[in-house]
Amino acid sequence: MWTQQDNALTRSFRFPDFKTAFAFMTDVAAEAERLDHHPWWANEYGFVEFRLRTHDAGNTVTKRDHRLAEAIDRVAALHHVG
Repeated sequence: MWTQQDNALTRSFRFPDFKTAFAFMTDVAAEAERLDHHPWWANEYGFVEFRLRTHDAGNTVTKRDHRLAEAIDRVAALHHVG
């Protein structure tokens, strides 16, 4: 579930290993390119954390962030992560 904190949409995902987490990140990168909106993210082993906000809108959460969050959720479902 996405939450809004510190002027950003945030969400974390857990995977069984680094390879699975990296495959998820690769698919998210393709979606981000398609939407021309690129997330801040962090990865450590099987953990991926996102913070979405629009830098050219004064670092606020915009519709672009919500669209990317929806795309990330679709990718997560393909990777069987909720």
